[in-house]
Amino acid sequence: MSAASCAGVARPFTGCPAQFRRSNSLNAPAGRVVKARAAEEEVFAASSTSFTVEAVQQAQPIAEIAAAQSCCAPQADTAAAAGLPGIPPAGVTALLVSGALLAGYGVKKVFDTPSRAYDQNVGQEYDAWTEEGVLEYYWGEHIHLGYYTEEERQKGYKKKNFIQAKYDFVEEMYKWSGASSPATILDVGCGIGGTSRYLAAKFPQAQVQGITLSPNQVKRGTELAAERGLSNVKFQVMDALKMEFPDNSFDLVWACESGEHMPDKKAYVDEMVRVLKPGGTLVIATWCQREETPDTPFSESDKERLRFLYEEWAHPYFVSKEEYGRIMEGTGHLSNVELADWTAPTIDSWRHSIWVGVWDPWIVVFKGPRIWYKTLREIVTLERMHRAFDDGLMEYGMMKATKKAA
Repeated sequence: MSAASCAGVARPFTGCPAQFRRSNSLNAPAGRVVKARAAEEEVFAASSTSFTVEAVQQAQPIAEIAAAQSCCAPQADTAAAAGLPGIPPAGVTALLVSGALLAGYGVKKVFDTPSRAYDQNVGQEYDAWTEEGVLEYYWGEHIHLGYYTEEERQKGYKKKNFIQAKYDFVEEMYKWSGASSPATILDVGCGIGGTSRYLAAKFPQAQVQGITLSPNQVKRGTELAAERGLSNVKFQVMDALKMEFPDNSFDLVWACESGEHMPDKKAYVDEMVRVLKPGGTLVIATWCQREETPDTPFSESDKERLRFLYEEWAHPYFVSKEEYGRIMEGTGHLSNVELADWTAPTIDSWRHSIWVGVWDPWIVVFKGPRIWYKTLREIVTLERMHRAFDDGLMEYGMMKATKKAA
């Protein structure tokens, strides 16, 4: 069944509960940390026509030849016949074309090389994104994909409000979870708290707690809660793999697009199950790579594409939604484990997020060359994500379960 045809359709999970192994060598934390980002950004800021020192050095002989031609060239009526000393006119053209190709190669090499490999740096990356303000400006309070109905997709995703799509996702995720008026809610990987505040407003009698690794996100989330007069939501810096809450603390544990950054997916699930009350609901939404099997192994191209997606946005690795199901079953504490693929209703978010920047580029324009360069990298990655979800290399995984009675 295709991703589109099974989107939103939940099914009971019947995988092997004892299987916790990563499916292949890709599912290992990134080894070598790429340190090139600062240097790349300095080069970009220094020159709008070259992106790497290597490309400049490769192009330098061509520049010298061109300079020699400009100062010593014959008049226009004899230039074509004379050319450069020892080089016919066709050779000059070939050199100029080669120079352009070298420059293009340099640009491609920069944008094909991931710049933010996982190195316990998730909090720092989100601190930077929050401080810059560009992500919040375009994505609003919800740093996750949006939800588009089939009817909206048929009409054209660009006709839908990009921010509203994210609120719709939260509402659809809550409905799909099956939770009923939870009194205590934990938002694991809360970002700047958009979902936490939404659920706090939806359930004014509930107490909502959001956790993140980013102090800047805690600060911003708290500011926005105060602006809205929400006193039943709190934010704090906390490691989701080592939560400080007692066992059996929450009626609803909510994890939206945080699993991607977790270096240990089993510990991630185990901790959420630990703090979930018996009878409570666990619901997870996360980007997943497709299930790899002996009959459907990853090609070398697949592996290279996945490595870029891991290492550009500080992801240690992805797993399949089926692997999440095995981990959830393997805890021994969950019942009614169900999985679904929501690729179809979410995939338009990738390109929609590019278009909102095209329509309104000014916040980026006024922030200067460093943010120009960083934004170009984000556009490249957004398009790569779209293509990976479109051709089935990636899937949008949804998982839910109920904690068994003690």
